[in-house]
Amino acid sequence: MRSLLLPAMLLALLPSCQRNAPPAPAATSSARVAPPSAAQRADGFAFAETGITELQARMGRGELSSRALTQAYFDRIAAIDDAGPRLNAVIETNADALKEADARDAERKAGRVRGPLHGVPLLLKDNIDATPMVNSAGSLALAAHRPKTDAFLVARLREAGAVILGKTNLSEWANFRSSRSASGWSARGGQTRNPYALDRSPCGSSSGTGSAIAASLAAAGIGTETDGSIICPSSVTGLVGIKPTVGLVSRNGIIPISHSQDTAGPMARSVADAAVLLSAIVGRDESDAATAESSGRALFDYHARLDPQALKGARIGVLRKAMGFHPAADAAFERSLAAMRGAGAELLDVEIASAGQWNDPEFQMLLYEFKSGVENYLARSQAPVQTLAGLIDFNRRHAGEELVFFGQELFEQAQAKGSLDEAAYIEARNKARRLAGAEGIEATLKAQQLDALVAPATAPAWPIDPIHGDHFLGEGYGVAAVAGTPSVTVPMGEHFGLPMGIVFMGTAWSEPRLIQLAYAFEQKTHARKPPQFLATVDLEPKKAAPPAKPASP
Repeated sequence: MRSLLLPAMLLALLPSCQRNAPPAPAATSSARVAPPSAAQRADGFAFAETGITELQARMGRGELSSRALTQAYFDRIAAIDDAGPRLNAVIETNADALKEADARDAERKAGRVRGPLHGVPLLLKDNIDATPMVNSAGSLALAAHRPKTDAFLVARLREAGAVILGKTNLSEWANFRSSRSASGWSARGGQTRNPYALDRSPCGSSSGTGSAIAASLAAAGIGTETDGSIICPSSVTGLVGIKPTVGLVSRNGIIPISHSQDTAGPMARSVADAAVLLSAIVGRDESDAATAESSGRALFDYHARLDPQALKGARIGVLRKAMGFHPAADAAFERSLAAMRGAGAELLDVEIASAGQWNDPEFQMLLYEFKSGVENYLARSQAPVQTLAGLIDFNRRHAGEELVFFGQELFEQAQAKGSLDEAAYIEARNKARRLAGAEGIEATLKAQQLDALVAPATAPAWPIDPIHGDHFLGEGYGVAAVAGTPSVTVPMGEHFGLPMGIVFMGTAWSEPRLIQLAYAFEQKTHARKPPQFLATVDLEPKKAAPPAKPASP
């Protein structure tokens, strides 16, 4: 997703996602299962809101198997995604998932546990290669595209013992086809809905991952971001999202927009779960040159560094000029600042002198890099369509399915660009990175010797509106996206039941510190609430109960 190319929102006007039918229910097991929590009882699903550590503990005690857990999530997808609220968040399930779960159970029985993700089912955004599934970016042009190998991060997850449950829907081409593209809509997958209120936007482009994990359709998930596509959907669906430093996580096997800004990252219901997931996917990959810079800088066990007292003594820069786009977000942000002060943080109001000046050069850079990157990906993965011109032609020939709601002017603008050797591209790339990075976030952090910057992530989720498009009001995360530096969003409150997130941003490779601060904030505030799958937002003011009548004499 790009914050300056804001999409038109569409209702679920296309059919539900076409995917493999979930496997048949597993045979009844005699294994004991721990009593559900209050949140799980209220939801009616045994694993609603259950974290990775608890799932791992249950499997370690023999109370739960990976097969039973995987089947439970398949049943949950059938009940919540296909039927019931019909979130339309999962675009395809993995036909091999139960085999993977059985293999992890056999390893556990033999005494081999690979780590904290052993046997834990996860979902991936549908722009990440994962065999044997399709990787389509939501486009019908790639609906038959089944890559022969896993993306580097998927291989890392499988090495860590995770079970790949399936793929999630996304804003088609990660919201880089039209300036009016629909957050959460793709021609292949239809419209994803927000589980907090089904008529509200899930934001893009990792919308399916956000809605799915918020609704406990898997233990956690992977999204991708160019500019906002992890932070925004995480914020509006009450999740923790980590957008890593570009180069911490390999992009090999991910359908690209920009090699300067693209990254994958975890989306989870807690900082602890996100930290576990991030630890599994980082690492140097010879096929992605950007990861060479992570050598010696990456801490691979982020979970071990979690500290509920991390805010004590921390110096936090407050970006007040990133406020003002929604009064409820401002009020929740002020409460968050008070909570951080109460936890011992020192807060300083700061400004980024170059704020917003990177928008136009970023856009020009992305047009160039998309054309080059997507064609390289299509050729390497032997996709059915090999060029951007071919994609444009496909969409024209299938306009009744692909172009019925919005066009492909960004594709056409990118097609008109030249090579990455052109002076115009090099100037735009250098200017965007300098204004957002060296003269932006990095300069601001250094000048005040700050641990992090904070801002409201975005406004509460806006209504899905196919006529007028997105009602996107503003964001606080863009500087880190363009600079290629890390950001972490954590729930900070709600407005009429709609979640809102705060975003912590830091210098390159500062994930350990940001995760510490985010965890301490989370433990101080406990702002996340599970979704209720409401048809719409309840706007009726809450009336106080009438006073009790005095007792009769």
